[in-house]
Amino acid sequence: MDETPVRATARDLRDALFGLVATAAALLIAAAVLDGLAFASWWTAVLVALVMAVGDALSRPPLRALAGRAGPFAALLLGGLAQLLLVELALLVAPGVTTGGAGTTVATLLLVGLVLTAVRWLLGVNDSSYLVADLVRRRPPSGDRIPGTGVVIVQWDGVSFPVLRFGLASGALPTLARWLRSGSHEAVKWWARVPSTTPVSQAGLLHGRNDEIPAFRWYEKESGRLLVANRPADAAVIEARISDGRGLLAGGGVSVSNIFSGDAPTTQMVMSRTGKHNGAAYVRFFARPFVFVRALVRTLGEMAKELYQGRRQRLRGVEPRIRRRGSYVALRGLTNAMLRDLNVGLVAEHMMAGAPVIFVDFVDYDEIAHHAGVVRPESLAALAGLDGVLDLLEKVAAAAPRDYRFVVLSDHGQSQGSTFRQLTGRGLEDAVREHSGLSAVVADTTDAETGRPAAAMVGSPQTASYSGRPELVVVGSGNLGLVWFPRLPGRVPLEELTERFPKLIPGLLSESGVGFLVADSARGPVAIGSAGTHVLADDTVEGSDPLAPFGPHARFDLLRVGTMGNAPDLYVHSTLDPHTFEVHAFEELVGCHGGLGGWQNEAMLVHPADWPLDGPPLYGADAVHRRLVGWLERLGQRAGGML
Repeated sequence: MDETPVRATARDLRDALFGLVATAAALLIAAAVLDGLAFASWWTAVLVALVMAVGDALSRPPLRALAGRAGPFAALLLGGLAQLLLVELALLVAPGVTTGGAGTTVATLLLVGLVLTAVRWLLGVNDSSYLVADLVRRRPPSGDRIPGTGVVIVQWDGVSFPVLRFGLASGALPTLARWLRSGSHEAVKWWARVPSTTPVSQAGLLHGRNDEIPAFRWYEKESGRLLVANRPADAAVIEARISDGRGLLAGGGVSVSNIFSGDAPTTQMVMSRTGKHNGAAYVRFFARPFVFVRALVRTLGEMAKELYQGRRQRLRGVEPRIRRRGSYVALRGLTNAMLRDLNVGLVAEHMMAGAPVIFVDFVDYDEIAHHAGVVRPESLAALAGLDGVLDLLEKVAAAAPRDYRFVVLSDHGQSQGSTFRQLTGRGLEDAVREHSGLSAVVADTTDAETGRPAAAMVGSPQTASYSGRPELVVVGSGNLGLVWFPRLPGRVPLEELTERFPKLIPGLLSESGVGFLVADSARGPVAIGSAGTHVLADDTVEGSDPLAPFGPHARFDLLRVGTMGNAPDLYVHSTLDPHTFEVHAFEELVGCHGGLGGWQNEAMLVHPADWPLDGPPLYGADAVHRRLVGWLERLGQRAGGML
């Protein structure tokens, strides 16, 4: 991406002077704290700050060229090394500096970044505004504007429509509230069909189809593979199946931090394109003095907050809750600080380059809600941070070379409740094994959907396969469990399951937290409860309807997934508490999505009020895709299915 020539204004000079003074002041504080660093006068600190600024401007082009030959991980290493060298060079070149060597350089870099972060916090400045300040200063003159209106589509992963309304009422979303109150935007609800997971919804949103994705992860009998959508190799396989080359972002769009590309020619941190990313775009974030360090400081601060908030939940006896330690602490720091900042910087840079349409996914809320709960204080704080992102991007749009409109949407919501393991003391795989009488089982009921953006950035393209045919495969996808019998060919019908494993279905239905099962039968897919059945194809109910608590869409959603070619031999679905609306995940997550019940299917869409939303309520991500395509066509950004 080419740099736009700088055309300085009085405000630009003021901002540059403020940045210079702030860096010099931080250097003076570092000198007061560190034994190995001293300045002859305060002017020396100003000179060091000036040398670093000039060095940053001169080093960026060659760093882009080097990183362009590699990926984002190489850009991170190059950027970190460049920052150290810039600080070392500035300390050596400027007269009147006493330094203690390499250790002092590292300490100076970290301490100055910490001080600058603290100053911005004390001044009440947006946490991530430092990422876009120089981009906004590079605004083009009015004569260089690009015709046509661009669109920035911001996905707030996992935010349900009820949580959106709660956030608006609580004051956590001032930017979005301003848009809605002013009449510039409207908010509507759309139904995220089963399986209500990110890969299913993003396949629909970005490519317009998701008809053969039965869950977040699934076993394919034909190949003997367990496909998991947040594994790069598997994501590439899935995209190859659903893409027709005319996705939402085809012909000039940009896909940032998504599972699928939407056929965008430019992708960054996209799971299905891992290994194909150009590292040059990341240099601005990783190589600028103190930018990466400030993001690192905020990451460590987020980790400290997680340790405190997790402990507070335990001391207060908040229920339901799960264990919030281990790798999740680092994961929260990465998603809510480092990766959020990186996403903001990447989107802002593409906006300043005039990209016609950009689709970016922010997973901040989704990650925290999975582990803390859907409307817990830390989850709402993450939502407030996402609102701050909108405020920043709105400022970038005001300086961009073309007009931009914003769409904010979610891929699904989340529901809450104690996990199946907490209710029963064992995992779903153990229950299936006991009631089927089988011994060998391949189980995957870990929280696989978390940590996706980090995996897209540095993950290896692995996939899961097994040398032999296991007797049993059990996976969890939120409060939806999936069971396969790989040694039995095809989709095993209910009649055969009952004959081979007579204790399986009554045994599973007797488990605490299991609401109903779905299996194929001579009459098509059937939902089986403890006191009745519901034949999905002809809507015949015998006894008590097991789907009654789950609303009018349950039958159609389950009929759709029950007839997929990759459907499991048996779906296992949790109960729904009619008073608390709690469900029970077959993964160790207090907030979950994948099945029915609660708020997990109630996704949201915030769109410009002057863009028509005709027709019936939006049902399914593919319906939202068609509406997005229609809006792009209306803007003249798409002709014949291409931008």
